[in-house]
Amino acid sequence: MNDLKEKTIRGGVSRLVAQALNFAIRIGSLVVLARLLDPKDFGIVGMVTAFTGVLALFRDFGLSSAAVQRAEVTDAQASTLFWINVLVGAALALITAAAAPLLVAFYSEPKLLAVTMALAVGFIVNALGVQHSVMLQRQLRFTALSVITTVSLVAATAVGIGGAAAGFGYWALVLMTVASPVVYTIGSWVTTAWVPGPPRRHVGLGSMARFGATITMNSIVYYGASNLDKVLVGRYLGVEALGLYGRAYQLISIPSDNVNTAAGEVAFSALSRVRSDAERLKQYFLKGYSLLLAVTVPVTIAAGVFAEDVVRVFLGPKWSAAAPIFRLLAPAMLVFAIVNPLGWMMTAIGRVGRGLKMALVLAPFMIGAYLAGLPYGPTGVAAAYSAVMLLWMLPAIFWAVHDTPLTGRDVLSTMIRPLGASVLGAACAIVLEPIYGDLSSALVRLVLESTVLFAVFAATLLFPMGHWAFYVDIIRQWRRPTPSADEPGFARQV
Repeated sequence: MNDLKEKTIRGGVSRLVAQALNFAIRIGSLVVLARLLDPKDFGIVGMVTAFTGVLALFRDFGLSSAAVQRAEVTDAQASTLFWINVLVGAALALITAAAAPLLVAFYSEPKLLAVTMALAVGFIVNALGVQHSVMLQRQLRFTALSVITTVSLVAATAVGIGGAAAGFGYWALVLMTVASPVVYTIGSWVTTAWVPGPPRRHVGLGSMARFGATITMNSIVYYGASNLDKVLVGRYLGVEALGLYGRAYQLISIPSDNVNTAAGEVAFSALSRVRSDAERLKQYFLKGYSLLLAVTVPVTIAAGVFAEDVVRVFLGPKWSAAAPIFRLLAPAMLVFAIVNPLGWMMTAIGRVGRGLKMALVLAPFMIGAYLAGLPYGPTGVAAAYSAVMLLWMLPAIFWAVHDTPLTGRDVLSTMIRPLGASVLGAACAIVLEPIYGDLSSALVRLVLESTVLFAVFAATLLFPMGHWAFYVDIIRQWRRPTPSADEPGFARQV
């Protein structure tokens, strides 16, 4: 596409704006629900979602990523993929329902039986919308995706808060979890206006299946390793410890998860289109990477430095025990913010096998860290987790870029600027703490210390580090008129 750069920037801005709104909604719902519900309510649902999250990795066998990465996808292929997704979703729902008694026995918690049965429905609902979402990504219709995502989140949040206020307890969280995919799937069908045809054999899905299978295996290994901490905490430290650990993990991961989800969809679609042009691939990735780090790095560092105030403001006084866990998890989230985008590049150029090997190497170290930290409680698990991730960061960067258009120096030189500016901002906020540290309001303190950090960060990044021209160019590209359907370069594919 001749206008790929402009579409990518507009799509990226659209998704980032939407994710900023979604971030506010998620934080708002967390603030309200943390005050309406108890840690045990979150712990009960967390015990089930740790299991269903593993099964969710199989919901399309990586075929959605394969379909986005492919240069062309026919209508027959899209229809067949849709029915494969539905079949897989139904199978996962049955597996989840059948596993309910096992979860009850494992955790010694009878309430999990009905909760697991209810959450099984989500697999079928999700399956009905996967292929429609893929179409929107292939067409670079990220504004539409942003609207659908936001509406589904608003609806789910309303259901969750309404249920909690009505006294439903942990069932409010169950209803909230199921409501989101229902609204998202309906929105995807309405937006694409595509009705799948009957499934067909011999439509050329073999290479896509191999590509998707590797992605799925990578996701399984990574997800299993990165969520075993919650399983161990719940099994050996109890439901309340899991509630504290789980809420701390959710709160610290919200910024990077939101931004990475938005940017990942745009970046993967764009990089897949230029994967045969090494120079363009390198330029696209590094510019997007720089923009992404400028958002995620300062927010994550601010969260770790101001942990007590963040937890008090967003979760409330009764969650104060989560603050040390929250701070100790911050380094791990920082590493994810730096390393995860390299996965988009590897997948776009077809290096999915390398991603799987990296996951297989990292997983044993993560599991070992959890086991080493478990005797010291949730804080011990969080500290060990972050320590392993910090040691993994540099090897992961150089392994990911080996024999690609990127070099380790490219990544490090791009990373060091937002990281350095963020550290400088945090140092200034700490130095000035005597001015506002004695204020009784945690909210006022958090606003003041965050303002100092982000002001110093922005001033340092834009001027001494020379990023002013970069952001001016992004704004200029974003403000260009969107090509109409009649103009050259505008094409929609299945």
